[in-house]
Amino acid sequence: MLHFPQWKLIVVFGVVLAGLIFALPNVFPRTTMETMPGWLPHKQVSLGLDLQGGAHLLYQLDEEEMIEDWLNKLRDDVRETLRKDRTPYTDLTQNLTTRTVSVKIREAADFEKAYEDLRKLSVPVSNTFGLTGAHTLDVSRSGDNGVLLKATDAGLTQRMDSAIQASIETIRRRVDAFGTTEPSIQRQGRNRVLVQVPGISDVERLKRLIGETGKLEFRMVDASASVQQEVESKQVPVDDELLYSKDDPPQPYVIKKQVLVSGENLVDAQPGFDQRTNEPIVTFRFDATGAKRFARATQENVGLPFAIILDGKVVSAPVIREPILGGSGQISGNFTVAEASDLAVTLRSGALPAKLTVIEERTVGASLGADSIAQGKRATLLGLLLVVIFMFVAYGLFGVFANIALLVNIAIIFSVLSLIGSTLTLPGIAGIVLTMGIAVDANVLINERIREEVHSGKSPVAAIEAGYRRAMTTIIDSNMTTLISTLVLFWLGSGAVRGFAVTLTIGILASMFTAVTVTRLMVSYWLRWVRPVALPI
Repeated sequence: MLHFPQWKLIVVFGVVLAGLIFALPNVFPRTTMETMPGWLPHKQVSLGLDLQGGAHLLYQLDEEEMIEDWLNKLRDDVRETLRKDRTPYTDLTQNLTTRTVSVKIREAADFEKAYEDLRKLSVPVSNTFGLTGAHTLDVSRSGDNGVLLKATDAGLTQRMDSAIQASIETIRRRVDAFGTTEPSIQRQGRNRVLVQVPGISDVERLKRLIGETGKLEFRMVDASASVQQEVESKQVPVDDELLYSKDDPPQPYVIKKQVLVSGENLVDAQPGFDQRTNEPIVTFRFDATGAKRFARATQENVGLPFAIILDGKVVSAPVIREPILGGSGQISGNFTVAEASDLAVTLRSGALPAKLTVIEERTVGASLGADSIAQGKRATLLGLLLVVIFMFVAYGLFGVFANIALLVNIAIIFSVLSLIGSTLTLPGIAGIVLTMGIAVDANVLINERIREEVHSGKSPVAAIEAGYRRAMTTIIDSNMTTLISTLVLFWLGSGAVRGFAVTLTIGILASMFTAVTVTRLMVSYWLRWVRPVALPI
């Protein structure tokens, strides 16, 4: 037990040295680390929201809007399918309450083919384990030559999962463009997304940037409709929609429901300035598909107004003077420089599947975070001091060995946290303090075993050999049970609970390494140098 082969010595010294080197950047402030040579490690442990302040925002996805958007697309798919088959139809409607789209085929002779083609719009529902056997739509016959397409619960669940995942990715791109570091964006429950952004001061701008759905559409203005008459009567043709501009006061427009090109075809959006008026604008560029659609739409509607619509508001409604064939354009709407920049970020990051509403908001000030750091430091140092004193008083020189191993253990924890980019929170600090007790617990077991062997009359070398050998099983068993608990916490927990589980897991693994190898190595070298007649324990 006290003999170390050459390869094991290299591994132990290598791990200890690496732990000290990679933990060292956490001792110095960031400004000092920036002046250090590039070959030295620079990664530091990121501080969580509760330690450096920031924003805690809980969003809820508008499920009704998501379903309505799904039904709109389904209605367009039905229209396109029947037009492709050249099948005459009528009464193409949707019902949000029943989650259905219905259509009636005019000619009975065309019904069977149309019915079979519409059934193809229903696709199998899949999950991480493969196909579930369910379908997204339930397609059935309805009355005379009617077809009813109903969204299934399984299809809705799949749609919601996809929408939440898309929302998380979109929010992450927007927050990253905001210039913050280490944001935490994760799903909570069925239709909620938790966003935690440490170190941010302008929370209102962050909320605006995340809250914008970013749904960009290019649609034609119905020039034949009387806007004033339809505003007064509130009766809009079936294929039209009454929308208002972003101006103050807002101007009404009668817009056709058919979307010519959407923001899904955007590949880039950048803020800029109009060369003629010098006002802030946003320039955009379509992909190949979007460029073709935009070119075709502008060719077919020269001389007619078309609307640029963002999140249901008309940004501008210019007249098409000539076909736009380059696949690019610009959006102007009396923007400020900041608004143009935020709009470009919103469009570039992609649209949210549906509107997100803030249902919980907490802001942690920087001063409160600094107080938390100070209290955490005091708790850690006090715990460390009490443990060091106890081990020295109880076990003398062997307690000193345990204390040195404890310091190595803490260094390894911070080095691993720095390397994996983990975020340190208050519960994480609690995990480190708890780890200090667990780390010396293994040494307590070993030292008590050695005492028993000494009392039984064994020599120092034999007592130490037997003490380490007999304590090993108990150490492994006790640490494995704690490790299982922390893994369950990480698997089932979220947020701060996971932070606690991460630090505690790293601490347990590090304590097993330091107790079993580092202290044993120090004891082994001490025995060779001193060759004691009695053990000071």
